[in-house]
Amino acid sequence: MSAADLFQVMRPDGTAEANLEPEVNDETLRKFYATMFLSRALDARMLSLQRQGRIGFYVPAVGQEAAQVGAASALEKEDWVFPAYREPAAALWRGFPLRKLVSQFFGNADDLSKGRQMPNHYANRDVNYMSVSSPVGTQIPLAVGAAWAMRMRNERSVTLVFFGDGATSEGDFHVGMNFAGVFKAPTVFFCQNNGWAISIPVHRQTASETIHVKAEAYGFEGVRVDGNDVLATHVVTANAVRHARAGNGPTLIEAVTYRMGPHSSSDDPKRYRSEADVEAWKEKDPIERFRRYLETRGIWTLGWQEDLAKRVDDQISEAVKHAESIPPPPLEDLFTDVFAEMPPHLREQMDELLKSGERRRPGDSDAFPL
Repeated sequence: MSAADLFQVMRPDGTAEANLEPEVNDETLRKFYATMFLSRALDARMLSLQRQGRIGFYVPAVGQEAAQVGAASALEKEDWVFPAYREPAAALWRGFPLRKLVSQFFGNADDLSKGRQMPNHYANRDVNYMSVSSPVGTQIPLAVGAAWAMRMRNERSVTLVFFGDGATSEGDFHVGMNFAGVFKAPTVFFCQNNGWAISIPVHRQTASETIHVKAEAYGFEGVRVDGNDVLATHVVTANAVRHARAGNGPTLIEAVTYRMGPHSSSDDPKRYRSEADVEAWKEKDPIERFRRYLETRGIWTLGWQEDLAKRVDDQISEAVKHAESIPPPPLEDLFTDVFAEMPPHLREQMDELLKSGERRRPGDSDAFPL
């Protein structure tokens, strides 16, 4: 196998190499598929809502669901995920409640971040899912630092950090890799190489033959996997997690995939990539590929698919209805959870803000004079 070859379990037609298949029961395989399907459906609905002006911004992950589910499914409950801004499937797999996720997109009072984060920048302490990072690559040294702290406290947890190919051009990537290599931090570096850093192709990002070979410079292993193969991604991530948990240090995983949609709701990918390229990757759709695999195993049926589609549609519709029924966060939230006991100057500012809101007349601007 050359450095550029990909590790695969499933062939494009959905058949698999029997000696490479992970020991995963049918229920978990169904959950793999259902989570990928839910993420895809959520992306479609949220992009539609953004176009209608009902939410302000969205970052879809169409085409990258297998990489995220395969990686997240290799973790244990006590492990931590440090995401970039395109990992909804990983969040859903970890148990991030759909209602809370959709509320974050709306920035309402039910949003765990209380409307303070950008849309699509979610976090949840209950499922060890750190806040989404907007600046490219900044989550990488954070994940390494957290992993090092866990090791110093003799904990068995590991951190999994997601980032794109563009992040490998940032200094934070190299700082994190170097520290993790030197100190054997229990971190799994997971690069979703989707071919584009917004509009910059990967060959403009690096002169290396691949991204995973960069691990060699920092003294640990790199693995290149087919990111559209959920089983292969699960296998390599599970191996990396075991390696890290045993105290043997980090691994860099390069999951080769493709962003089939726009970078975000503010992007027009037709301006920088060809339709032929997109169509070629649609033939490699990770959900359809896994569906074929499940069908060969006798797990997928048309009836089950129809039930799943209805259930997912109902869940998303209910979450949207709930989110739109919740008011914005109360103004006093700006002040009440900054300190355990509110200092006098903040109380004075809060009182003035609330009074100015009371003085507004119907039809006044929503902006408050601060």
